[in-house]
Amino acid sequence: MTSYLYSEIMSQPDILTNFLDTQSENIAKIAQSIRDFNPHFVVIAARGTSDNAARYAQYMLGIQVGLPVSLAAPSIHTLYDQKPNMSGGLVIGISQSGRSEDVRQVLEDAREQGAITLAITNFDDSPLALTAKHHINLCAGEEKSVAATKTYTTELATIALLTQHLTRNEDNLNRLMTLPSYMQQTLDLAVDMDKWVQRYCYTERIAVVGRGYNYATAFEISLKIKELCYIVGEQYSEADFRHGPIAIISQGFPVIAVAPEGKTQALMIDLLQKLNEKQADCIVISNSLDICQLGRNSVQLPANIPEWLSPICAVLPGQLFAYHLAKSKGFNVDQPRGLKKVTITK
Repeated sequence: MTSYLYSEIMSQPDILTNFLDTQSENIAKIAQSIRDFNPHFVVIAARGTSDNAARYAQYMLGIQVGLPVSLAAPSIHTLYDQKPNMSGGLVIGISQSGRSEDVRQVLEDAREQGAITLAITNFDDSPLALTAKHHINLCAGEEKSVAATKTYTTELATIALLTQHLTRNEDNLNRLMTLPSYMQQTLDLAVDMDKWVQRYCYTERIAVVGRGYNYATAFEISLKIKELCYIVGEQYSEADFRHGPIAIISQGFPVIAVAPEGKTQALMIDLLQKLNEKQADCIVISNSLDICQLGRNSVQLPANIPEWLSPICAVLPGQLFAYHLAKSKGFNVDQPRGLKKVTITK
């Protein structure tokens, strides 16, 4: 029997097609409302996988819209009962379920202060969606597996689409419409991963490294490996990794390097060369064949993916890696131990 998780991973190109078809007009209207408000900054509240989507938004909105983006500390609003001044900002809450009370409280406080608020959830009737002035529905359908996959990539697509509507960049909007095809190509290129992933069946630790737009990808791949495989995973920016953590690398230490074409690629090449000198066991995700050859194993991405869109594709091999590794270990991939689909934090 095919697991829910595998079905949801493989459904993502179709999910994105539906999302782009149904939500573009709504997001264009929300973008106009945001432009009219003219926020001076962005604050994003999220937890777990959605927090990784927020990291992607830091780069998208910072680079392409020119707005400083910070990640909220929801405990300030709930445990400490304080309300930082967000009155001049765009405050976004991201949550698959929309039921995390601390994320909702951030948006409620922001709206009371006069900020413009936006919820990104998979449910129109969720508390978070009802609290915000604006809501974007992920339209991903019910996610039956505990580990989030299709809702994560749809959250990234939401941020990408909102960014292009904010900047009114028609060329980039057209590129976004090709995203489902890029995703399908990525899944097709990763089809034989199960043949080599068993090599890592007995590893107890792993590092995942990315930078720039794919800083978020490193976090999300590491999270999926922790959730599904019960392995100690650490995630790093390529820059931060050099500032001390690289000392943990010894012969055979597995490192996943997310290195698609773009501004960060030359730095990732240099890091991979240093890791190979230390005899690390590198797994490379890239659309450059030369860079793929720097890994013991690799997953090739389709050519010509714009760097800002690459995280929506580059995470797919990470999802599949976690799935195949968990299966090889004999774990229940749909119901990881100790986890629930909806985690409500206060």
